[in-house]
Amino acid sequence: MAESIKGSRILTVARLFFLLVVIPLLLISSLIAFSIVHFGGISRSGATLALDQKSQQEIKVRAVDLAQGVADFIRERQKDALIGTILPSTPRAYQEFLATKTGDVWVKKEGAVVKEQLPLYVEMSYIDRNGNELIKISDGKAAPAGELKDVSNPANTLYKSEDYFAKARVLNKGQVYISHVTGWYVNKAEFEQGKRFAGIVRMATPVFDKQGFVGVVALALDSRHLSKFTDTIIPTESEHVVKADAASGNYAYMVDSRGYVIAHPLDYRIEGLYKDGTPVPPLTPANVEEMKKKGEEVLNLLAIDGIEPELAAVAKDALSGRSGIKTYTFEGRKKMVAYAPIPFYSEDYPKPAGFGWIGMGVDIEKFNEQAKLTSERIEKEGQTWLATIIVILLGAMIILFGIAAILSRGINRSIASEVPPEALKPPKYDDED
Repeated sequence: MAESIKGSRILTVARLFFLLVVIPLLLISSLIAFSIVHFGGISRSGATLALDQKSQQEIKVRAVDLAQGVADFIRERQKDALIGTILPSTPRAYQEFLATKTGDVWVKKEGAVVKEQLPLYVEMSYIDRNGNELIKISDGKAAPAGELKDVSNPANTLYKSEDYFAKARVLNKGQVYISHVTGWYVNKAEFEQGKRFAGIVRMATPVFDKQGFVGVVALALDSRHLSKFTDTIIPTESEHVVKADAASGNYAYMVDSRGYVIAHPLDYRIEGLYKDGTPVPPLTPANVEEMKKKGEEVLNLLAIDGIEPELAAVAKDALSGRSGIKTYTFEGRKKMVAYAPIPFYSEDYPKPAGFGWIGMGVDIEKFNEQAKLTSERIEKEGQTWLATIIVILLGAMIILFGIAAILSRGINRSIASEVPPEALKPPKYDDED
């Protein structure tokens, strides 16, 4: 009888142990293992389906949103120029106005990417009806009288070739002249040594009194506030960077209404001027070898029709006011670009081209290589986790079965203490001696 009780209790404990501990542990472990294997499968298929139709559409939407952001930004700068016409014509009033005009620029500090407030404008000036500067604020400081110039002569302007006074003086009240990006050219050797393009967008508007035209107010927008829209973008990622790596082939850029690149991770692609104020010529089929030897690789995407016709076709389509996605080959690499026109229009930037367009390019081969490496790393980590789970599971099973054995021995001792010794002896009958 005692043996039956003992066996029954041990069997009951074993059943409970199996139901409450072993089965849940096996189910949880199986679920984790399945999840790891499934996740590894998804990562592999993700590499295979890199830049699928949905991904490309998402990049296109991002390009459209970015282009709208650039247009809104330029409209705000246009308003700043008009505000300048109603300010008191004094250095102090101009300085106070400029102090309120700052913008975020992504910079790298102490290993982290952060936003920093920098002045939007590097220069503001008031020019009389003959082209003579009466007030000029440069980098926050008022220029002395001896440094004021006659800017009706382009040779006297900051970049020795600007004609903003002539363009602004013929405008009507409320109209604003907006130049193309202007700055000294940075060649390839200079860029590799760390030099970066630093230019301006000149904005100028006429000033009138009761007698008519009396002068021009001009602002010089720091072009970094324009290029930041694309420089900090990686099309396939949501996080911002200080400046995208062109070597990855995964970056954004900006093109103006004439087809010139005005923002690009490789600054030697950006249109610029020689020190005498003459423009550096863009690459064409006729000069491409010569210019590359000199390290001067200005890109005008309309001028490279004979070099990269597919990219030139993208530029033509974007400047016709259309957005889209196109796969093409550039310098021997298969690439994808999502493009969208910048919907800002004025006398200087008429429809359909407007201000220009945004391009978001991805080197498909490099992207797939990176995606494959990432999936392989994830799969390897998943296998490591799976092996770890198996070891933990085996260890847990050994420990739990050990606990079960200890419990069984405890039950035996309990039964032995509960049953009197006489009950364990066989019964004695009367006919036995």
